[in-house]
Amino acid sequence: MNLPLDIEGIKRILPHRYPFLLVDRVTACDGSQTIQGYKNVTGNEDFFQGHFPGNPVMPGVLIIEALAQLGAVLLMQRFVGQKVYAYFAGIEKVRFKKPVVPGDRLDLDVLVVRDRGRFAVIEGKASVDGQLAVEATMSCMVTQ
Repeated sequence: MNLPLDIEGIKRILPHRYPFLLVDRVTACDGSQTIQGYKNVTGNEDFFQGHFPGNPVMPGVLIIEALAQLGAVLLMQRFVGQKVYAYFAGIEKVRFKKPVVPGDRLDLDVLVVRDRGRFAVIEGKASVDGQLAVEATMSCMVTQ
């Protein structure tokens, strides 16, 4: 993977598209265990229209989804040329520490803690300006 990986490179790996592609750039990757990237959170995101009017906050489930997508970039690069998808198998130990609002850059870090080929357990952390916003442990499966 050539780094940094921009949105077009991410779209070659992930099937997600607007408005559900939640990773803007991959900035670092060791190839198998860790990956870092970010999402620029802008005020014109569709979800801010209803979450919450007058007090826009990025939904926590979408932050978890952004972490999962970054983890999927890491896992799915093994299957280049194959039509595969990464699916959630479980989400545990989720902690929401800080709201994410328009104008924030959501820095994403993912670590593979257990790897069984098509099944993996990953730990993700999302932060803004060096402050932890969300952390979670996720199980995922890559399949056709």
